Amino acid sequence: MSSTETRQHASTGPAAPALPEPTHAERVRTLLALSSTATLCTQSRKHPGFPFGSLMPFASDASGRPIFLISNMAMHTQNLRADPRCSLFIGQIASDGDALGAARATIVGSAEPIPANDLAAVRELYLARHENSRYWVDFADFNFFRLEPIDLYYVGGFGVMGWVQSEDYTHAAADPLAEAAPGILSHMNADHVDSMILLARTQSGLEASEAAMTSVDRLGFSLRLKTVEGMKGTRINFLREVATAQETRAVLVEMVRQAKLDAT
Repeated sequence: MSSTETRQHASTGPAAPALPEPTHAERVRTLLALSSTATLCTQSRKHPGFPFGSLMPFASDASGRPIFLISNMAMHTQNLRADPRCSLFIGQIASDGDALGAARATIVGSAEPIPANDLAAVRELYLARHENSRYWVDFADFNFFRLEPIDLYYVGGFGVMGWVQSEDYTHAAADPLAEAAPGILSHMNADHVDSMILLARTQSGLEASEAAMTSVDRLGFSLRLKTVEGMKGTRINFLREVATAQETRAVLVEMVRQAKLDAT
């Protein structure tokens, strides 16, 4: 069992069958890959002991460390220069309006000015994510800071949560379906509800009148189902690992075709 799994919260009720899925570390890396704005909480200088929250555009380097371009006049910059300890909260936009059901993560660490020898590479990384920043990136009062994670906490929705060690996070990678996932979800939920109801029945043993795909990754997908017993969730794994939208479509077609044969 990995260090991530040993630190997850315990759940109540009977244990569900363990299905292969991305680790919390991979999910946090994926969340950062899809996000460009977060909430930075610094240590308030004016009110010691209280956190000070700020809207913060960010980019990430190859190790997943968040990068900020911030003005000396900003309150969060002044706070960081006095005390580099901070946290960054990144939240997924809820496609169905259910904010508590969406993924989010908090990165705890220290954010300090980036050394001169790293500035050129960091500058290009940041501008690739925030093109409009070219207008002020070279102003004398703007500086790059980098957050060095010491611990992370991930929440993937109701009942899915756990701490992620910084070493696991550093060595993880974003899911290859990260960019394609919104399109896959939109297509499945608009055009293939019947197929998802069928897969829920044959793969999870759940009878549903409505189904929605809430997430998809290289190993499988999650469904939210309306059943006679209320709303239920289930995860269904792909027959094989996928890396593109085209591969995802092919394996889903194969799974639905087999499910129809099994149902006859």
